[in-house]
Amino acid sequence: MNFLELAQDRYSVRSYSQEPVDDAKIEKILRAGQYAPTALNFQPQKIYVIRSAEAMEKLRFVCRFVKDAPMAMLICYDIEKSWKHAPDRLDSGIMDGTVVATHMMLEAWEEGVGTCFIRGYNNRDIISMFNLPENIKPVCLLAMGYPSETSHPYAKMHGVYRDLEEMVEEL
Repeated sequence: MNFLELAQDRYSVRSYSQEPVDDAKIEKILRAGQYAPTALNFQPQKIYVIRSAEAMEKLRFVCRFVKDAPMAMLICYDIEKSWKHAPDRLDSGIMDGTVVATHMMLEAWEEGVGTCFIRGYNNRDIISMFNLPENIKPVCLLAMGYPSETSHPYAKMHGVYRDLEEMVEEL
């Protein structure tokens, strides 16, 4: 599958089989996050792999969107490593973490693994639950696993795209 086909085919998976994701596929997904571009290549990302039954149960307690996913990855950034743009006080960490997560979602799909980008949780709960250091800030969760046989795009708008003429303008 070429990149545009992969990008168009991918959807947020919300129904998973309970088959564990192969370690080799997890490593490829993590490599995609490692290779993702970050501001000035500072690489502030910190990725937590959550797959023990105990950790997943804790996660489900504070984030209902994880549902039946057999595992998740918590994408964070280190505020001590992220690039700061002084004039407007911009911290690139959230953007860097989002780019990292996107690379990981696309590699996962290439490997037959479904993901769902989740931001519907309270950061304080996640930080407390997993005892994250003060310098580590959560960006998102990626629920992850093989799509179930009944998995399908949830959004009615999946596959509907605005015209390029509507969204692109030359300056």
